[in-house]
Amino acid sequence: MKRLVPGFFLCWVLASTAALAQDEEGSYGRGQGWSLLAGDTVGANQNVLSAQIGWPGLSVGVLHGSTSKLDLGGKFTFNWGQEGLVEVVEPGIKLQAWVRLMLARMQEASLALVFQPGPIFYFHEGGTQVGLALPVSLVAGIPVGSAIMLNLGVDVPFHVYFGSGGGPVFPLLVGGGLEYFIDRNLEVNFNVRMGPSLFPDAGRRGRSDAYFTLEALMGVGWRF
Repeated sequence: MKRLVPGFFLCWVLASTAALAQDEEGSYGRGQGWSLLAGDTVGANQNVLSAQIGWPGLSVGVLHGSTSKLDLGGKFTFNWGQEGLVEVVEPGIKLQAWVRLMLARMQEASLALVFQPGPIFYFHEGGTQVGLALPVSLVAGIPVGSAIMLNLGVDVPFHVYFGSGGGPVFPLLVGGGLEYFIDRNLEVNFNVRMGPSLFPDAGRRGRSDAYFTLEALMGVGWRF
């Protein structure tokens, strides 16, 4: 009996260490241990290539896990709908930095802050409209088994246009999405956000001061 106690204790220590190691990597009870759109990061020293298409456009991006809680990267977007406004079909491009900071992680959920600043350009018949995007998002991730990660988010994709006819725009979008992990390093995703975009200066120009805004995108993420 005395010999069984040290052996049992040793087995318990080894099992606990393995569980803690898994949890530190983000894989213990949390899908495949990483996320592109939800609250988890892509993982320290990991890289992810992403692509999405839908409304309002097409985007490609890359993320690098600087730490277990911080992702840094960039994104290029070609839009055919101006910043998601369903009434405005205009081509444009965006060049953005991509920062994801995990604020908290529990067994049942995780929470992250996302910031994607960068210049925007939209091409109208009268010329090119230049602006600056400063979008901020708060997103929660909820793992469902080992293959699905759900997300719920509140986005404020604030942007401002320069020059004549420009001004700030304040969208407020809410919605959700999911990621399905085909294997440990490959996932497909769908994300939707919707809500109003407010134009504080529109009343002075005789226009409506709010437009319905929609983002509905599907894509893929590959960790390499």
